[in-house]
Amino acid sequence: MFRLIFLFVVLGGGLYLGSQYSGQQGYVLISIANKTIEMSVTTLVIFVIATLAALFALEYLIKKVLYASSATWNYFSVRKMRRSRRSTNEGIIKLLEGDFQAAEKKVTKWSNHHDMPLLCYLVASEAAQGMGNNEKRDHYLELASQQENAQLAVELTRAKQQVREGQFNDAFNTLTNLKSDYPNNAVLLNLLKTVYIELKLWEPLRELLPKLVKAKIITQDEQQQLMLGAECGLMAEIAQQSGSEGLISHWNSLAKKLKGETQLIECFAKQLIARKADDNAFTVVKEALKKHPNAPLYYLFTEMNLTDSHPAITFLESVLKKDGNNANAHSALAQFHLRNHKWQEAQQHLEKALAVRSNVSDYAYLADALEKQNLTQAAHEVSKKALTLMTNQ
Repeated sequence: MFRLIFLFVVLGGGLYLGSQYSGQQGYVLISIANKTIEMSVTTLVIFVIATLAALFALEYLIKKVLYASSATWNYFSVRKMRRSRRSTNEGIIKLLEGDFQAAEKKVTKWSNHHDMPLLCYLVASEAAQGMGNNEKRDHYLELASQQENAQLAVELTRAKQQVREGQFNDAFNTLTNLKSDYPNNAVLLNLLKTVYIELKLWEPLRELLPKLVKAKIITQDEQQQLMLGAECGLMAEIAQQSGSEGLISHWNSLAKKLKGETQLIECFAKQLIARKADDNAFTVVKEALKKHPNAPLYYLFTEMNLTDSHPAITFLESVLKKDGNNANAHSALAQFHLRNHKWQEAQQHLEKALAVRSNVSDYAYLADALEKQNLTQAAHEVSKKALTLMTNQ
């Protein structure tokens, strides 16, 4: 537009001057080396205007040609990019359907024309792992890592694949390298939880739990269960490293609330029993049952190697005086009677326990007590009940 206005101004000026000085055209001489060019002023003005017009026209034509070439190039580029996106989307669907070979083929065929090749390579890596080709899997991850802003996506994908393959030590190293840069990433935290549990890293797991709750990866109830599991695992480690004395010292250092958890009491007692500290285990279980008589800890009495079983029998009898329908107490007391060859007393307690709830082990103990009393037919009937219960389970 500016050029057109400029031409009209020059042309208008030329016409004006031409009308003003008509008949007085003047004289122009241009000398170059041995050549001279003569013309009137009017001719020079017309020549200059024509030259400018020609230059502007040439510029216009060049721009049109370049624009057409660019438009054609962009058309084919956009067409290839759209085809790449469509192929990648189809590849993702194939990956979800489990057709890994087709998924790999579709996402890699047009990856060079995709506006985000990182996505293509990550999907291809997942497809390669699905086919069990770890060499290809790692190759695609390497290609993905060469893209811009790829670290988090690539390393999280790598960690997921390592977890699926059961390579928890490798996954631990991968996630640890990411943890400092992305401490609140939900996917990373969830993977860390799995790795810590599999590697029995109980202390790091305990420290991770508040973050998992904050990120809404687990609920408060799940946090409680994971915390108890971690504490049990930690007790097993301490018992293995420091024996019963170190275990008891650790137990005493726990918060009162934790020491009231039945699951932890059970873990603590089992570790004591495993390390021949049965008398300590008896005291712990007995005190816990005094506070919570319905807790499922009675079976632990029968696993203890007590030098004198009388205190345990006396305690169980006192429990049953207060609650005659305590099936677990009946079952535990019956097993002590079986050890002492008191078949009839064992039979009575087992029958009372089974009247409250069914239990395969109690049926087996009852069949044994009946067999010892030569009540073969009754023992056979009880064995059939036990077998039926096992089948239904």
